[in-house]
Amino acid sequence: MKLITIFTLGAAMAAQGGWVELFNGKDFANFGGAEKTELNGYLVKDGMIESTPKCRNLVTEKDYADYILEFEFQLTPGANNGLGIHYPGTGDAAYAGMELQILDGEDKKWEGKLKDYQHHGSLYSLVPALRGHMKPAGEWNAQRVTVRGPRVAVELNGVCILDANLDEVNKSHPKHEGAKRRSGKICFAGHGDVIRVRKMRIAEIPFGEDAAGDEYLPAGKADPRFLEDGYTALFDGKSLEGWVQADGHAGHWIPKDGWILHYDGKSEARDKNLWTEKEYTDFTMVCDWRWTGPAKVMGRPILLPNGLTRTGPGGKPVTVDIKEYDSGVFVRGAVRTQVNLWNWPVGSGEVYGIRNDRNQPLPIRAALTPRVNADMPVGEWNRFVITVQGEKLTVYLNGKCVLFEAVLPGVKPSGRLALQHHGNALEFANLYVKEL
Repeated sequence: MKLITIFTLGAAMAAQGGWVELFNGKDFANFGGAEKTELNGYLVKDGMIESTPKCRNLVTEKDYADYILEFEFQLTPGANNGLGIHYPGTGDAAYAGMELQILDGEDKKWEGKLKDYQHHGSLYSLVPALRGHMKPAGEWNAQRVTVRGPRVAVELNGVCILDANLDEVNKSHPKHEGAKRRSGKICFAGHGDVIRVRKMRIAEIPFGEDAAGDEYLPAGKADPRFLEDGYTALFDGKSLEGWVQADGHAGHWIPKDGWILHYDGKSEARDKNLWTEKEYTDFTMVCDWRWTGPAKVMGRPILLPNGLTRTGPGGKPVTVDIKEYDSGVFVRGAVRTQVNLWNWPVGSGEVYGIRNDRNQPLPIRAALTPRVNADMPVGEWNRFVITVQGEKLTVYLNGKCVLFEAVLPGVKPSGRLALQHHGNALEFANLYVKEL
């Protein structure tokens, strides 16, 4: 058995925090037309892309998988175009890949003719978008498209109008081949109408492959095999040796059944978190956990795959009522670099302290947001495999790579580990660490 202890699984993408101009305002360099100002019925004009009645597909040279794409666009009355994603480069972008509608659907020419999935921002033929947030033809709109794993989100003028899960789309539309793709080119799919685009930039978000080995899955029992691969047990199943035993912990952080560390959520210590005595720099940690007690029902935000809160009309956050379970694993001795355990819709594994920091670039925050929700149902065991190396963090949850080489700005060079108190009862087990 060998766990990944160095970032070798998956494909690390572009440097985080850095935006790249997809359109440079001068030519079609990133669309296969370096030094060209006219390509496939599109023109470079006054620092903008402008389509003509001859426009077809304007396709990027490069393939993209996980990314944030931002641009501004202006429509002429009744204009119809599309943004192709995961496009293989040939065929109809709406079916060989997927097409996000770019459409002035409020024009009279479309009155009574459009299906719900044909309005602006919709995944054409698949998922309808929220309507009513497009500015009138002739005005500039700001759009952000985030694609990460199975999720595709569209924000238009500050409002989330689409948040689609392609895994669900694959179930409802099993014959749509483009929806099965998870990477491909980006393109404008022209239909002969005039639109204008400017300020187009993209940031790629690193991602890793899911793990195949059962060592990434919770065992539901003592799992000593890690000792054979150079790991050290953080918890011996019998005592709190190696942990700071603060006054007030006794009777609350309790060894149980020879392999479980039970916490009732009621420590009376001043610092109720359970800290290791030793500090760690670069390491891989294995941690099993499960929720064991009741929880209050609370409204909690739905996060987009870029780490921002989904908003509705008026910029009001969209929330959902859930049972509020909350804990975490502190790495490098700081609350700010906590790998969250919780029951939010986004799933466990995010780094709330940085993801929620508005001073950080959006690509940094996105990379610290779980790519998928990989949590087991409440009451069942989960397994984290957490690797910290330098300023980068990778988190596997139940075999799914939820964070991959995500940058931790300002992370301490070393520090203790901790299991977080947040008032919920839960259990930990199979706590192992391997220094790198």
